[in-house]
Amino acid sequence: MLERAGTHAFRYNLHEGSPLQMQWLFYGQSELPVALQTWELPPGGFEGMHSHAEPGRPLEEIYVVTEGMGQMTVEDETYSIGVGDAVLARVGSRHDLRNTGKGPLKVLVIWGEPRAADYSKFGSAKMARIARTEAPPDSDARNCPL
Repeated sequence: MLERAGTHAFRYNLHEGSPLQMQWLFYGQSELPVALQTWELPPGGFEGMHSHAEPGRPLEEIYVVTEGMGQMTVEDETYSIGVGDAVLARVGSRHDLRNTGKGPLKVLVIWGEPRAADYSKFGSAKMARIARTEAPPDSDARNCPL
């Protein structure tokens, strides 16, 4: 099944932030327990500081930058982010995304209720575990030989 970029996009305001362009990928079609969205924030656009701590509805979010530059604040940490960077906003953490660049900031946002999942039998899970335990935290993964 294919969903083309922009096919079902709409303008939306999140958490008292500025308007952004959003597409909820495979809404009503995928059975995965997560939402998968693309967001495009204009220069100066922002999501709005918020948290997901509502009783009975915990949400965790992962933001992956696909184009542009921005700034992500999670609790007391502020990160400058660019293409390929990912930020995790755990349940209940206050967070905000801002476009600090001159062009659009495009992100892939994955969110849902956290729950245990066992992927240990997949080869890529084994390699991810090794990469996290053997590689120095500041190493450049692009220099890994293939």
